[in-house]
Amino acid sequence: VNGPGEAAAADVGIAGGNGKGILFRHGEVVRQVPQEELLDALMALIEEL
Repeated sequence: VNGPGEAAAADVGIAGGNGKGILFRHGEVVRQVPQEELLDALMALIEEL
């Protein structure tokens, strides 16, 4: 997703830039993580569904 607007329509979303990313669930920010942890954090969030 590009940010909170698109994240509202997604079960799980990720947006990144400047060395960090934000994970979303149903449009709500779950957490912000460093770029190198994004994939692992995203996969963990998906596993929670």
